[in-house]
Amino acid sequence: MLKRIPSSVRVAAFLLLLATCGVQIARSAFADPATTPIGKDRVKSDRAAVSRVGGVDVTAPLPEGGEGVVGGNGIVEPAQRETKVAAQVSAVVQGVKVSEGDQVKAGDLLVQLDDAVERAALAAAKAELDGERANLARTLRGLRLEDRDQVAAEAQSLRARAELSASVLARTEQLAKAGASTIDELDRARRQAQSDQASFQATQARLRAAEAGSRAEDITFQRARVASAEAKLAQATASAERLAVRAPLDGEVLQVKVRPGELYSPTGSEPLVVMGDTRRLRVRMDVDERDIARVALGSSAYVTADAFGTRRFTGKVVEIGRRFGRKNVRTDDPVERNDTKILEVVLELEGSALLVTGQRVTCLVSATPPKA
Repeated sequence: MLKRIPSSVRVAAFLLLLATCGVQIARSAFADPATTPIGKDRVKSDRAAVSRVGGVDVTAPLPEGGEGVVGGNGIVEPAQRETKVAAQVSAVVQGVKVSEGDQVKAGDLLVQLDDAVERAALAAAKAELDGERANLARTLRGLRLEDRDQVAAEAQSLRARAELSASVLARTEQLAKAGASTIDELDRARRQAQSDQASFQATQARLRAAEAGSRAEDITFQRARVASAEAKLAQATASAERLAVRAPLDGEVLQVKVRPGELYSPTGSEPLVVMGDTRRLRVRMDVDERDIARVALGSSAYVTADAFGTRRFTGKVVEIGRRFGRKNVRTDDPVERNDTKILEVVLELEGSALLVTGQRVTCLVSATPPKA
């Protein structure tokens, strides 16, 4: 195919391709750097974006405190951190007894889970225990006076009957010796006398047992049955109580996670209620590893929040962590370094009722000279 193309055309095509490559190389060599923005991109970058929510944009992740203070970001928390209250079993939420913001005492009912089956088992256990206790009381008392009188009357009746049978037997024996009674009549009289005597002796034994009271073995056995019934009642009570979720401490209900009718499962990550003691608030502050030597227990501090402008909430350092970790607070600043190590420092605030648990704040702590 190439042999049919004239050699002049092939030479011209080669020269054209070579010239095109040379032009591209020359353009690349004398062109402006690729990072230099073009005119329309510069116009877009110079435009000022107006915030829809107002306020001042904060671009610096930490305040410039100077040599006398240590700055850091922090987050507000209750005095003893938040408590995530959960249940031990899966069940449908029957009712939520509190609302967010309520102050509760330890032991107050927060959430009631469906406990219809457990309540029925609890009622059955109570009835069984009442029955066993009644049996124990009857065993301890023995027979009533009326019952003992009845046994005594039966013994007297059978005694008279035995004496009558014995007299009949004696007459029959006399008649048999005289030939006036048959052997069969004598045998029946003897057997009747023995039967009546045995019945009298059995009743006499019952009378003695009634007067002596219950046996020790019977009392021990019945007490064991009462103990078993009490254990069943305790088990049923515990099963029902597990479905009544109560406050583990005095504090404020910060968040309610469930609603009536929802199916709760303890295998999930969400608790039923989040609560904490907000009578005194603390701030968990992230201190950069380079500044930890200048932070000491008892140092004065204050925090500020964007919502309250320049207002300062004073406090002091009450706890210093013992292990480095990752940052707890992110400022969403694109130039912020998130790979630095921090040490947690806890500040206890004074008069901080306006702050809200979980709120991000900026912290400043009075620096102390590093120890030599």
